[in-house]
Order: sequence, then C-alpha cells, then structure tokens
Amino acid sequence: MFDRRLIFHLNWIIAVLMLIIFSAGVLNLYSASALRIEGGVQLTPIYKKQILWGVISLGGMLFCMLFDYRHLFTLSWYIYGLTIILLLAVFWAGDSIGGSQRWLDLRVFNLQPSEIAKVSVLVLTARMLFKINGLASWGKLLRICIVVGVPAALVIMQPDLGTGLSLLLLAGGMILYAGVRFGVLKLACIVLPLVVPFGWFFLHEYQRERILTFLNPESDPLGSGYHIIQSKIAIGSGGFWGKGFLEGSQSQLRFLPEKHTDFAFAVFGEEWGFAGSMVLLFLFCVLLYQIFRTALEAKDDFGRYLCIGVFFYFFWQILVNIGMVLGLMPVVGMPLPFISYGGSASVVNFCLIGLILNVSMRRFMFKRK
Repeated sequence: MFDRRLIFHLNWIIAVLMLIIFSAGVLNLYSASALRIEGGVQLTPIYKKQILWGVISLGGMLFCMLFDYRHLFTLSWYIYGLTIILLLAVFWAGDSIGGSQRWLDLRVFNLQPSEIAKVSVLVLTARMLFKINGLASWGKLLRICIVVGVPAALVIMQPDLGTGLSLLLLAGGMILYAGVRFGVLKLACIVLPLVVPFGWFFLHEYQRERILTFLNPESDPLGSGYHIIQSKIAIGSGGFWGKGFLEGSQSQLRFLPEKHTDFAFAVFGEEWGFAGSMVLLFLFCVLLYQIFRTALEAKDDFGRYLCIGVFFYFFWQILVNIGMVLGLMPVVGMPLPFISYGGSASVVNFCLIGLILNVSMRRFMFKRK
C-alpha cells in the first residue's frame, strides 16, 4: 500500500530537472528532424515518437517510485537471469539494424535487452556491495567482475561497444565508491594498464577504425573520420550564441550523421552555441548533484548503492557522449541521456530517475542499516 505521506518527501528538483532536459531534447529532435528543401522545411515524425516514448516512460517512472525499492534486493538475481536470457535470445532471434544485432521484435515495439542490462547490473552490484559490508577483497571483487563481465561481453559481441563499456564503467564507479582493500587497488593500478591493450585484438574492425580516427580524423575525412569532423564543424559554427532554433546548417542540410542519436548534442551546440550548451551542462550537473545528495541521505546502504549506481550511469553517459561529439574521445556509440532519441533508453532513464525518487521519498521511513 502506498503511503501518501511519502509524496511530501519527494525530491521535486530532480523530477523538474529531468522534465526540463527531456523537453529540451524533444525540441532538439524537432530541429534535427527538419530538412531544408526548396519549398521550405520538411519534418520527419521522429520527435513525435520521442514524445510518445516520454509518456510511456513517465508511466515506468511512476511505477518505479511507488513500490518499496528494498524488494529489488530479493529480485536482483531474477532480473539478472532474465537479462542474460534476453541477451542470448538476441543472437538467434534478434533483428539486425545497421550491422548490429541488438533488438528483439515484440511486434508492438523493438526491445533492446542491453538497456535492461544496465538496470540488472546496477541492482545486482548494489546487492553484492551491500552484502560485502566493507572493503572488497580479491575474491569478492572477482565475483562482482564475473557478474558484470558476462552481460558486458554479450553486449559487446552484438556488437555494441558503447553500452558494454557503460556497464563496466557503471559497476567500476560503484566499486570505487564502496571501497577496495589498498593491496587490491595497488595491484589493479599496475595490472590494468598492461592488460587493457590486449583488448585491441578482440575489437571489430570498425571499432579499431574509430579509435584510429579519434587519433587522426583527417586520415579518412570522407570515411571513418566523417562523423567527428562534421560534428566539430557543427559545434564550432555555433559560436557563442548559436545560429538559432531551426537554423543549423550542418544538421538540416544532412551533413551531420547520427544527429538524432549519438550526435544530438552537436545539433544543440550548433543552434544554441556555447552559451546554450553551458546551460544544458549546468542542468546536467545540478541533476547529478541532486542524485549524489540523495545517495548521501539514503537511510540504508542498499538504497545508497542504488543511487550511486544511477549517478555513475548518468555521469559516464554524459561525459563520454559530449567528449565524443567534441572529438575528445573515440566514437563508441553512447547516447546523451534525455537528449538523444531512443525508446528503450528513454524508458530506462526515466525508470532510474523513478528509483532515485523512490529512495528519496523513503529516507525517513526506516533507520540506516
């Protein structure tokens, strides 16, 4: 039964910030959907789909707010198991789009199991860190790495390097926050730099090209370097104040690829300039601060770890996407939360915000454990 008194403890700042950023994303998609033709401007309906997904996502957020989040502690392994089954199903029943096999056709909509993997990894990692109740030793850390590594490997094999990395970064941030023994941290700092380069041999050819392109985009300006070159042109042409809404030449004349998803921020930067981009980043920073503050105020450690996981999820997505658009990081296919188009991603983002609001509302319900 839902206690109506909980509504008075709701962190309205988080809810309002999320809706403002999502609304900015819809306007940005409206502009990105515009195509200048001889008779004026022609629009594709992708922004309408995003609004529909936003309404559905609000329902998911409300659901995640209403139940007691502590039930996730018991359900975490079941959610994880279902996620592994769905990720495996992608390989024999998934739809291939753009060379990647990531979606399951459910007739009504396409489900992307890798998005569900973000939730399952977050919840199960929070449970395992709660059970550790102290600094992680090698054995306990290895168990967490295996649990996170299995879905991450399945996602990278689709191939979806961006989402796979987001799973690893999400869990890594949670582990560092919880703390590891000094000997473990010291050895990891020595071993990881030696092991990571061997990952090069497990990457697909196009993924290697993206890394090489990041180092020298001009080496293939009409091929693998085209995305990042056009993105930097769009951002730079916006100047300080931007060209104005619906006035972005790079996006509306179709010079900028993936303008609805990975490079949506380039559309925003071109039209609203440095000033508008700083406002958007400020809103993201306030949102992250409020999420972190909710973690500190949580009255049980499981809720605290859940909030920290959500914090690192959004932090890495924002950092990597904007770094990618600016040419400061390789292109790995990581969308910008609430700005980039995506149905499954929107539902997950809203549900994670609902989880934060859930923890926030119940911070006066019971003592810290």
